[in-house]
Amino acid sequence: MPHVDASSAPALTSDLAAGGDRPVLTYCSDVTGERIDFTAHALGSWVARTANMLRDGYGCEAGDHAAVLLPSHWQTASVLLGAWSLGMTLSIRPWATAGLPIQDGELDWPLQTLFVSTRRLGSWLEDIPDARHRFALDLEPDAGLGRRVPADYLDYLAEALKHPDVAPEQQPAWQAELATADGTSFQEWMDLAADLARSMELRAGDRLLVDADRNEQPVKWLLAPLAVGASIVLCAGLGEGGLQQRAAREGATHVM
Repeated sequence: MPHVDASSAPALTSDLAAGGDRPVLTYCSDVTGERIDFTAHALGSWVARTANMLRDGYGCEAGDHAAVLLPSHWQTASVLLGAWSLGMTLSIRPWATAGLPIQDGELDWPLQTLFVSTRRLGSWLEDIPDARHRFALDLEPDAGLGRRVPADYLDYLAEALKHPDVAPEQQPAWQAELATADGTSFQEWMDLAADLARSMELRAGDRLLVDADRNEQPVKWLLAPLAVGASIVLCAGLGEGGLQQRAAREGATHVM
């Protein structure tokens, strides 16, 4: 099984596209019954649509800054990998940070884009940053395009679907450039992802079951398994004992 080139996060787009029909990501919810399975090619298509949307639709390029206020979800994977494939610098703000002060310097620059879930838009704890282009993601399984997206936000899914699913031409790797606004470079994130995969004893062909409600850091639930060619089962709404039961049903080799 081929694995993602860990030399640079922007290379993930082309590596996914080349992965063909190997399973790479499953998103499911034990509360709603939602389930969606992605091959490497299918996820790569969404990543490519996102990158093309940002570049061709909204003029984003390497070095531009975006804020991501999203939970662990397949659409979050598309947003992160799509933006990173352009060399954008991200401020990733998981739900656990709602209401907490933003670190000094983290958002001291104008934001080109913002990605936020509609659930967080409705939270009194949130201080949503402003951005030139603001995308809302309604992550409920019955949402449909634009159903609950506020009028002053762009609907991420609807906008991404307007763009081709072929990855834009790759630029030289930006290993030394900032992948995240805390000062971490692309190379540092990929090195950390590879180290995490080794510490978890993840290998190509393994299947990692992730409790989506307890693991929001994408270096853990997304980059580490992709770095070694493992597949991901991202499951929300797991009740007591649900992790092990779901692991047995999914044939998971590792749980998180």
